[in-house]
Amino acid sequence: MSDRAVLVERFLGHLAIERRLSPRSLEAYRDDLGRFSAALAREGAADWARIGAAQVRAFVAAEHRAGQSPKTLARRLSAIRSFYRFLLREGLAHANPAEGVRAPRGGRRLPNVLDADEMSAFLALPQGGGIAARDRAMLELFYSSALRLSELTTLRWGALDLDEGLVRVDGKGGRTRIVPLGGPAAQALREWRGETGGAAGSPVFPGRGGAPISPRAVQARMKLLAQRQGLWKRVHPHLMRHSCASHLLESSGDLRGVQEMLGHADIATTQIYTHLDFQHLAKVYAAAHPRARRKGG
Repeated sequence: MSDRAVLVERFLGHLAIERRLSPRSLEAYRDDLGRFSAALAREGAADWARIGAAQVRAFVAAEHRAGQSPKTLARRLSAIRSFYRFLLREGLAHANPAEGVRAPRGGRRLPNVLDADEMSAFLALPQGGGIAARDRAMLELFYSSALRLSELTTLRWGALDLDEGLVRVDGKGGRTRIVPLGGPAAQALREWRGETGGAAGSPVFPGRGGAPISPRAVQARMKLLAQRQGLWKRVHPHLMRHSCASHLLESSGDLRGVQEMLGHADIATTQIYTHLDFQHLAKVYAAAHPRARRKGG
């Protein structure tokens, strides 16, 4: 066994004992470091302590050209960084050559959305009191105000102004925002408040014992309601938020306004919905524009 392989095994022993990693995780570390070691050996680099950032970047670039995904490359870099932190602690290296190296960014997955017709079908819940009233209020609020799941489950009646059509939301990072509340949502919430009493400090959607409803309960309920409404897409709370944002942007084109409503700290996060809007436009163009059809198609 080479000196380099011995150090890797010492590192894996450290991970197994001090961090209690699973055999599968240890095998992933062994594979990542083994590939890095083999790449260095091909270049004639024998000493871990003499490796620099340029060699780490060259390894990442070669793996990328070989078809490895950004996620896999990020994992390999994480393994190399952890290994060098171990070497530094043991006095076997003078610097961590992977510290400033970053994996290529992967293409960002676009969120799924319900179109306007699908959303209308989903929201057309049967009338009634009790849990039916709660379900209508919950779905209308999700879609009307683009709330996150955590924002909806922790919402108190005192944060709602049903007459003005506003809701105060305590979002991520302690940021508070005021967002509009549509007419159907306000009406559904009035009906639901009639069922619960609606004390200012009580949860809008209580679960067992009067505590806020759990996120898991909301997710399970939405899945069941979607099936009952004949909607067989994977429906979840964030889908409502995505759909609201996409529909707003499609109608208004106001990216800043949508950013404020969603509570995004960075407008770059909101810009993903411009890609959704463009996808919709491209489909309409391809189907309707006389010059969109390619010759021979």
